[in-house]
Formats: sequence, structure tokens, C-alpha cells
Amino acid sequence: MAAPQQQKLKVNGPVAVTANRLTDGAVVWRTKAGGWSVELVDAAIVTTADAALALLAEAGKRDLDAVGPYVAPVTVDDQGTIGPGNLRERIRVAGPTFELPH
Repeated sequence: MAAPQQQKLKVNGPVAVTANRLTDGAVVWRTKAGGWSVELVDAAIVTTADAALALLAEAGKRDLDAVGPYVAPVTVDDQGTIGPGNLRERIRVAGPTFELPH
């Protein structure tokens, strides 16, 4: 199996790199400054496979803050608001799609 940065990547719209923080498992997003943020609004958004692969490669390079980085689809509306681009990312950001029993 090839490493994620060696796999062919198709990008059909805006994407970001996401992972889980090692200290507590929180969902984190790769920022333009090269760090990680728990806020999707801080994520570096790209629209080409080359740019996404570059973000992914940087995320995996000697970064001990997060584990399992991958490229995830996001949405960007007319006002520039960024949101998760599919059900998996919506669940990772907001939690289950149903109310949990108390």
C-alpha cells in the first residue's frame, strides 16, 4: 500500500487537510501557517491536487502534534463560510447525526 502522499488524488472542489490531535483525539485542520487548529475556519483551503498533496506532505513531515492526516472535502459558500464537505466530516466536526441518550 502506498503512502497517502504517493497516491493519486482527485480534487473536485475545495479541500483541506485534517487529522486528529495526539493529546486528546480532537479533530484538527492544517492551517496556512503550517500548524493545526480545531477550528475549520482556520484551515488552509486548496482546490488542486498538487496543492492538496503539498499540504498533506507537510502535515506528515516530522509533525508530532497530529496523527492520520488526509485530504477532506470542504464547502465554501458565497460569503466565504467554510463547512464540512461530506457526511463523514460533518460527523467529525459536529458529532453524531442523532441525539445520544442521556
